[in-house]
Amino acid sequence: MAVKIRLTRLGDKKSPFYRVVVADSRVARDGKYIEQIGTYNPLKDPAEIKINNELALKWLRQGAQPTETAKTLLQKVGVLEVKGNSVPKTNNKKKKKA
Repeated sequence: MAVKIRLTRLGDKKSPFYRVVVADSRVARDGKYIEQIGTYNPLKDPAEIKINNELALKWLRQGAQPTETAKTLLQKVGVLEVKGNSVPKTNNKKKKKA
């Protein structure tokens, strides 16, 4: 069973609100989930992110893989470390001599 940390969408049309949940990757986006570990409200200024750090770390240690959006939220909260704060590397291919 592949377990993911991901978002489920709540709220009305054009006013999204998300739950950060741990769910089986085969289940639908808004389907059944194993555990809710937080919430995310992008409409507030600044965006409101509430995540239970202990639960998030527990699931990460057990092998749950966060989606890209969930990973970004976990980094903002401080659960995950941000990798590569430096300037991204460029592709340095060697030029052929004529």
